[in-house]
Amino acid sequence: QAQLVESGGGLVQAGGSLRLSCVASGRAFSNYALGWFRQAPGKEREFVATISWSGDEAHYADSVKGRFTISRDTANNTVWLQMSSLKAEDTAVYYCAAGYSAQEAEAWYTHWGQGTQVTVSS
Repeated sequence: QAQLVESGGGLVQAGGSLRLSCVASGRAFSNYALGWFRQAPGKEREFVATISWSGDEAHYADSVKGRFTISRDTANNTVWLQMSSLKAEDTAVYYCAAGYSAQEAEAWYTHWGQGTQVTVSS
């Protein structure tokens, strides 16, 4: 059974850093784009970043551009989200997703993790 498991969330002070990890298992995700989305309390889930199956194409939401970096290890079905200069508004549950293309729209993604909580204190 295909599964995505996130880790690395936690509580951090504003200005700090965290690195989220997501390991995909149960099927070969090497040809899938991998992305990160987040959902803050009372808000809809939103796109954060995505990376193509080859790793040579990445896209970011404007709100995280220059602060977050997405990377992947295709051989080990792992994707990371390095988050720096964190702000209170980055507080959310962060979800890993695997999909057909490195796009922002959720409709492209077929597999989702359970999420990991990131809390940024101001």
